[in-house]
Amino acid sequence: QVQLVESGGGLVQAGNSLTLSCAASERAFSNYVVGWFRQFPGKEREFAAAISQSGVFTTYSDSVKGRFTISRDDAKNTVYLQMDNLKPEDTAVYYCAAGNGDLDWGSPEAYEYWGQGTQVTVSS
Repeated sequence: QVQLVESGGGLVQAGNSLTLSCAASERAFSNYVVGWFRQFPGKEREFAAAISQSGVFTTYSDSVKGRFTISRDDAKNTVYLQMDNLKPEDTAVYYCAAGNGDLDWGSPEAYEYWGQGTQVTVSS
């Protein structure tokens, strides 16, 4: 059982940056694909970014591509989401998730473990 804890959320002005962290409870974290999803009020969770077990492969949704960067530090059992040039429409609860990578990384069904989420609010 992998436990994930997100941190780094908060209130930021549009155009600024924020870095989210996803810390895992065990070293086996390196065996998992890790994704970041976000959920807007009243909406389903939306894929934002994912990173392969090796860290070599990454993928992003069109809405965040070029502004967000996902990375991982397996020595620290942590995955990061660097968010630059934030926009008010990025306001959401952000979740990290871990899975074996067998399914479409953009689908929540690909992930077995989820964190509790962290709120990101971007003011205009």
